[in-house]
Amino acid sequence: MERQDFLLDGRAVRLYADGTPELLFLQPVDAHDEALLERQLAAMDSSRSFALAAFAVKDWNRELSPWEAPPVFGKVPFGGGAAETLRFVTQRLLPELKTRLSLPEDAPLCLGGYSLAGLFALWSATQTPLFAGVAAASPSVWFPGWLDFVKAQPVRANCVYLSLGDREERAKNPLMASVGDCIRELYALLREEHTVTLEWNPGNHFQDSELRTARALRWLAGQL
Repeated sequence: MERQDFLLDGRAVRLYADGTPELLFLQPVDAHDEALLERQLAAMDSSRSFALAAFAVKDWNRELSPWEAPPVFGKVPFGGGAAETLRFVTQRLLPELKTRLSLPEDAPLCLGGYSLAGLFALWSATQTPLFAGVAAASPSVWFPGWLDFVKAQPVRANCVYLSLGDREERAKNPLMASVGDCIRELYALLREEHTVTLEWNPGNHFQDSELRTARALRWLAGQL
């Protein structure tokens, strides 16, 4: 696939595409994710033509968290900057990509990511109906207040992919260890009105993030 790198409002964007894609994947990435994008792309192996636009997130805990929360590990709190990041996606990034790709108006848009980026994707889909699919690989659904919020503000995407490592709920931190129960409850909630799957992967939270994200996006490509 052809790669384009560009800056938009000072934010780095890496775009992979060939021709006019049938669907568009959007993914927030940090430096670790960005270094693994080529491996992720190779593992996606979709029969449908797609484009992947990865946009850089410098302050992970601030830019992707839906509201403020105290630190869970280390000393860095969550800054509640998700609304600002979503505005960048909807008002700046999407119009730019539609122009660059000559994207058809009916092309499905998908938002996804790993860890807190997965939670950001889920939260974003409660704020706008723009996204046909959400890929939440090992999402931070343990985030304080998330389950109560999503019960009151439903996810508006039709298709949702959820996954978790089978050792993630064994974390020493009690809040993070609740992730297994949280994702089971979220899956049960979404099953009522969405096309949704929950996949369990071997290992802890830090294992095979690029391959887990690739599986998430590949599943969405097969549904939309």
